[in-house]
Amino acid sequence: MTAYDKDLLNNVYLDEEAHRLKQSGFISEEQYKSFSKQLLKLKSHKNLFIRIAFFILGCLLYSSICGFVSLLLLASNGNEYIYFIYFFAIIGFGTKEFMSREMKYFGFGLDDAFILGAILSLSIAVSLTFDINYDPNYLAAIIVIAIASSGAYLRYLNLSLALLACIGITGTIAYLTFEYLIIGKAILPFVMMLFSGIGYFISKKTLKNLSFPYYYKGLKLAKGFCLILFYLAGNYYVVRELNFNLSRDYLYDGPSPEIPFALLFWVFTFTIPILYLVFSLKNKDRMMLWIGFLALCFSFFTFRTYHHVLPPEAALTIGGLVLFAFTYFAIKKTKHNETGITFQADRFTDPNAFANIQVLVSASQFGIKPEIKPEESPMEFGGGGFSGGGSGGEF
Repeated sequence: MTAYDKDLLNNVYLDEEAHRLKQSGFISEEQYKSFSKQLLKLKSHKNLFIRIAFFILGCLLYSSICGFVSLLLLASNGNEYIYFIYFFAIIGFGTKEFMSREMKYFGFGLDDAFILGAILSLSIAVSLTFDINYDPNYLAAIIVIAIASSGAYLRYLNLSLALLACIGITGTIAYLTFEYLIIGKAILPFVMMLFSGIGYFISKKTLKNLSFPYYYKGLKLAKGFCLILFYLAGNYYVVRELNFNLSRDYLYDGPSPEIPFALLFWVFTFTIPILYLVFSLKNKDRMMLWIGFLALCFSFFTFRTYHHVLPPEAALTIGGLVLFAFTYFAIKKTKHNETGITFQADRFTDPNAFANIQVLVSASQFGIKPEIKPEESPMEFGGGGFSGGGSGGEF
């Protein structure tokens, strides 16, 4: 299914695991370099900034090719321009396939630009082909994004495609519910919660039964996406403001009205983050733990938006004291635990990171400069084993 050579692709994941072992202190730098040099791998960039730079370069290259082809549009009439947009999509898909199979690019940056540009061109072409009263067919565009990005991820394994697939599938279900159901606007939050819940359990079960590591990161991303979507679908602020934005009264620039089942959504807003935190600690799920903390912060923001109990400075002060007290007692309780919830350092994190930060801060504050060892003179002294003596005093 994938476009890459299986041996080269397996070596990429072996190199990633070896790099994690090196960072954790299980193997030395020399051992990792020796192991990495022996592996024939696909061409990729681990540095995010370099990958972004190549992505921008790929966007410029892809747009230049499409711009050159667009010069032919000057002699075309009618709806012939749509065929050129399809041709742009073919260029993107073909170049991505060539880069993956022949040039061995995997997460290089250039290939990301071409595949994303191809999906965008295809969705635009389809929406213009199946237009409704000379308006683009947005449903067709979203469906194309969902299908094309899902298939492209299964073949090319880019995480950006997995995220785009999640957004496309979610947008398709939301659009169908809102536009084609009589009570779609009222049940949209519950449909999104049901969809995200099903998606979470499917991705979680698939991760447990996964035999190959190819789709592990994509399934983990989908799992986190479903957790975030489940919370946002029932958050009071999101439901109320989105309901107001989708109504006709939004044009009058007035305050958003109260929504039905408001108490239910308020309970949901504060209950779900707590459940996330409890189950993340129970199941040792770090991603759910971070999502739970962020969701709890957004819950407090939601409450402060509609109910001003205290001035902002007093609320921030009290909140900081509560967080400090909770953190202090949590550290005191867990710092000696060897198993379960513990505050001890993780072996799979850099143990010298904090020490390196301390050195940098000290150097910047006190002007400490590293000691420079003087170069040794090419003329060697000492010994003096000849007539007349030397530094050793020998004759």
